[in-house]
Amino acid sequence: MLVKHNPKSVPAPVGNYVQMVEVRDRPRWLHISGQVGMTPDGTVLQGFEAQCEQALKNLVACLEAAGMSLDDLVKVTILMTRQEDVPVYRTVRKRVLGDAEIASTLMIVAGLVSPDFLIEIEGIAAGA
Repeated sequence: MLVKHNPKSVPAPVGNYVQMVEVRDRPRWLHISGQVGMTPDGTVLQGFEAQCEQALKNLVACLEAAGMSLDDLVKVTILMTRQEDVPVYRTVRKRVLGDAEIASTLMIVAGLVSPDFLIEIEGIAAGA
């Protein structure tokens, strides 16, 4: 069982995430490497919105390949190269992940492994 918490002793989330996710009675852990805006055939999509949506879809595909779902997702870490893309990220996240409440960290970084990548998203899931 995943128990989500937003303790009153810390600031309320400023986006669609929770401050803490407690994992109870789930012995299986899945760590998903950073997913980028690349399709399964190796095509790097153009533009932040397209890359963001593909990276999130890749994350979901990894969950599904492991027999898991968004209900098992505990935490994501988002690395983005441009601050101005944060509102677009939030819109695309809502479109792809819906109202999934997960722990989340978002960082603006100087660059990713390829200058063509604008976003990278890694995840941690816990399942039965």
